[in-house]
This record gives sequence, C-alpha cells and structure tokens, in this order.
Amino acid sequence: MTDTPSAPAQPEKKPSRAGRDLPVAIASGVTLVAAVVLTLVFWKMAFIFLVAAAVVVALWEMARALKTRDIDIPQEPLMLGGVVMVLVAYLFGAPALVTATAVTVLATMLWLLRRGVQGYVQNVSASVFSLIYVPFLASFVALLLSEDDGVKGVLAFIAVTVASDIGGYAAGVLFGKHPMAPVISPKKSWEGFAGSALACVVVGYLVVVPLLGGDWWVGVALGLITVVGATLGDLCESVIKRDLGIKDMSQVIPGHGGIMDRLDSLLATVAPIWLLLHYLVF
Repeated sequence: MTDTPSAPAQPEKKPSRAGRDLPVAIASGVTLVAAVVLTLVFWKMAFIFLVAAAVVVALWEMARALKTRDIDIPQEPLMLGGVVMVLVAYLFGAPALVTATAVTVLATMLWLLRRGVQGYVQNVSASVFSLIYVPFLASFVALLLSEDDGVKGVLAFIAVTVASDIGGYAAGVLFGKHPMAPVISPKKSWEGFAGSALACVVVGYLVVVPLLGGDWWVGVALGLITVVGATLGDLCESVIKRDLGIKDMSQVIPGHGGIMDRLDSLLATVAPIWLLLHYLVF
C-alpha cells in the first residue's frame, strides 16, 4: 500500500515590519476618515456626537486596561462628564469646558466615596488622569470646530497629524535603523521621526497657506509642533501599555487595535494646534 503524498507545507506568513495587517489597517483607516469627513461636511453636530462616542469607548478601554493593575475607575460619571465636556466646549467655549471638567472631577470623587477608604486615592488619581487624558483633550477638537472656519481647521488638524503617522511609518519601514526609544517602543526610529517631521512640515504649509489663508511660517510651526506632540503622544501611550502589561488597548478597530491606539497622537496634538490656529490664523 503506497502512502498518499502529503500536501506541501504552506510558508508561514510573516508580519509586516510595522507589525500590522496592512490591508485591514488601511481599510479601517479609510472608513474612519470617511466617517469624519462626511459628518464634518454635512452636519457638524454629527461630528461632535462622533467625538463623544469615541470618548466613551476610549474611557471604557482605559477602565479595562487599568483593571489589569487593580485600579478601578468609575466609568459612569467619567463617561457622562466626558460627553458633557465635549458638548459644552462646542456650544459654549473654553470657560464652559473648564467648568464641566471641574464638576466632573468633583462628581467622580463623590462617586468613589461610596466604595470606602481602601484604594480611594489610587482610583481618584487614575480617574482624574483618564478624564484629562481623554475627554478634556478631545474637547479641544470641539473648540476647534466652533471657530468661524472650524471645519477647515479640524480637517487641517487631522491632515497634519495623520501625515505624522504616515510619514513616520513609511520612513521607519524603509529606512529605520536607529531606535529612538528601544525600551519604550522598539519599532520607533530616528529615521521614522525625520519622515514624520518632513511630512508634517509639508502638510502644515499646505493646510495653513492655501486652505486657511495663513502665513507660511505658521504652517511650518504647525508641522513642527505636530511632529513633536504626535511623537510624545505615541511614546506616552506605549509607556502606559507597557506599564499595564498589554499590547493593545482593545481590538475594536480591525488592524489598529483600540480607539486609544489611534487617538494617542491626535489627543497630544489637538490642544497646541487649536492654540496656534486660534491666535495666528482664525
């Protein structure tokens, strides 16, 4: 009796140098960008609801991640307060955002009193950190949209921040040899940072001068501010995940991980971008 020849072994699929399933990541990215652009163009309030929904999911991810270190932040007051912060920032401006943030902090502290003394300081500290890191910073997008030319401002902010990610990814994959912070993020290289800087400056100029009618040096400043903020935001989230012992904040976005894995650079850049555009362009 002859043996049936076995099927040839299939070669093992190697992950990309960036560690992503690139086609899936691109498809998810295009879908997210389309949702953002459509809501901005057709109904600005829908974009605000989209930001609020992202805040809720991001706070859920933060709560889930922090529990790996037995830190239990109360999701209900943080989510409710976070949504209110985004809404009042868009409708009433920066003073209302500051007030809503303070009220949410106090409400969260009172909420945690019901649990007793054990772990109170730890949970309050983590709650305030999560509140500032996610909904407070995200609310600057609402402040940006509330400007007279807010739709263009938000598109400019997204374009220059995305340029940082794309420029850094491309340069890192093609030329990356010198790690920037090997202990924190082994795949981030100085070559990738240079690619991010170049892409940000070019896109910063293009969105400020032709799109917003600002001065060329403001576009260059926008690019430089963005590349520094986006890089620091990415590194800080990497530190958080390493400290908590997790790879991704969740898997809600195919090919990307969690909402926070995509918001890290956006959250870190939006406040200085709003400040620059508010005083030098709008």
